[in-house]
Amino acid sequence: MYMPGMYFEDFEEGQEFETPARTVTEADIINFAGISGNFNPLHIDEEFARKTRFGRRIAQGALTFAILTGLWARHGFLEGTVEALYGMDRMRFTRPVFIGDTLRARIRVVKKEDRGNCGLVTIHNEVVNQRGEIVLVCDAKLLFKKRKNSK
Repeated sequence: MYMPGMYFEDFEEGQEFETPARTVTEADIINFAGISGNFNPLHIDEEFARKTRFGRRIAQGALTFAILTGLWARHGFLEGTVEALYGMDRMRFTRPVFIGDTLRARIRVVKKEDRGNCGLVTIHNEVVNQRGEIVLVCDAKLLFKKRKNSK
């Protein structure tokens, strides 16, 4: 469900969102390898990957995180109101992401901090695949605009 950008005042601790879904493609993995320079054979060499614990190619962890940020954008809660990604805490890649997996994010607001003319919102993210398995978990800290700047 798309929603318009939210200001700092709109967030409540405990508030939850779920993003639209997106399917990971081979093109995503190959294009990300080109952009990032991460040509590890686990991602781009099917024969190599077949002999690993995963049995096939997997998406780069950084690609999975990049997809998460795109899912935030598709949801819309930061459209025109986010000022910066301040940082990431406790990021873990808990399961592999394969070509054809469909990912979505479950988001929970865990903390709000007033920073004067903006606000820092910490959101807990669980990226899940089509089977409901968590593939990425992290806490993101995002700076948001306020409706009215504090003095």
